[in-house]
Amino acid sequence: MTREQVLSLIRAHLAAELELDPAAITESTRLREDLGADSLDLYTLVQELEDSYGVRVSDEEAGRILTVAQAVDFVIASGVQPAAASQGTDPE
Repeated sequence: MTREQVLSLIRAHLAAELELDPAAITESTRLREDLGADSLDLYTLVQELEDSYGVRVSDEEAGRILTVAQAVDFVIASGVQPAAASQGTDPE
């Protein structure tokens, strides 16, 4: 996936979760300060990243994700594809 695709998916999730205009969410958007996300919103974002991308996000890693760009960077650094795209590719 490209950075723009990951950003688009995260932006859509945040917009739906927080009832915001997706256009108002950029990579520099701060999750707590700019979006008013609380602990439950951030937990939901982490769950979405884990479910969509098959990554595991530790509490420590989640605590370091303060901006949309950091969430995108985390997904890209994990090097995995979205779970939906990889289903059915297991050779077993």
